[in-house]
Amino acid sequence: MKLIVQIPCLDEARTLPATLAALPREVPGFDAVEWLVVDDGSTDGTAEVARRHGVDHLVRLTSNRGLANAFQAGLDACLKLGADVIVNTDGDNQYAGADVEALVAPILAGRADMVVGDRDPQSDPDASPAKRRLLRVGGIVVRTASGTGVADPTSGFRAYNREAALQLQVVTDYTYTLESLIQAGKQLVALEQVPVRTNPGTRPSRLYPSTWSYVRRNALAIFRVYAQYEPLRVFWGAALVLALCAAAIWGRFLYFLVVEGTGRGHVQSLLLGAALFNAATILGALGVLGDLLHAQRVLGQRTLERVRRVELAVGVAPSHYEGLHDGHETRLARS
Repeated sequence: MKLIVQIPCLDEARTLPATLAALPREVPGFDAVEWLVVDDGSTDGTAEVARRHGVDHLVRLTSNRGLANAFQAGLDACLKLGADVIVNTDGDNQYAGADVEALVAPILAGRADMVVGDRDPQSDPDASPAKRRLLRVGGIVVRTASGTGVADPTSGFRAYNREAALQLQVVTDYTYTLESLIQAGKQLVALEQVPVRTNPGTRPSRLYPSTWSYVRRNALAIFRVYAQYEPLRVFWGAALVLALCAAAIWGRFLYFLVVEGTGRGHVQSLLLGAALFNAATILGALGVLGDLLHAQRVLGQRTLERVRRVELAVGVAPSHYEGLHDGHETRLARS
């Protein structure tokens, strides 16, 4: 059994040594524990720091592709390097490396295919009230869309077994945490959560320079992911609201026309109701189109999963991979 801990990094030369120092080299249940760093176009020498501190594998993207793409590149490399279980953590030393053992325990016990580390974000003393409200609302939306009970959907400290990793295909450029959770729920991947510890912050977040940015970007991401996976609920729900508003306005017009006999003076209500009804019809049509696109997305995802299995079977080397030890380089060259 092999465990690979992957660490997507962007300019983490300062914090990566502490992150690596906290990671275990031995975990009960595994014959080998290896580390893989995904350098997402860093310009501060992150790759060189990774080499000096004993990383087993390095994936270097030629330019900054974003966290979601770096995560997917690492996942692909871990699978092709023979990982049975993959743990994803951050390069800024946010999570306690010692909790890797707790994170993989449900997978080793055969209870889960995917495990999410729960930071209990509602108790974070540094979180603003707006951020806490968004986390609460976002958690409800993601749990509804995915059919899961994960309390900390934005946590990046996660573990996947081989089958769960094979099925996962993230297409969102900005965030992978929400989309992967919804995918797990839709694919009936057995999912658990375990409490994990966090370390004091080492720097301000690069993803969220301010609370307003956090609220805006996450709200848009939640809406986008939810609309991708539940288009009928989103668009037909909005269409129903507009249709009810149109019916109420038309009812007002009919009241004045039939009861008061002054319908000519309220033609604007008739026009407004017609405009709202047309908008509702358009939203309903968008819901149908979105549902058809979602079906194609599912088929495409299943195709990509089969392509990935074929690549593993024929020994295709990881993309942008730089082996750090002779054994790895030789094995990949032979493949």
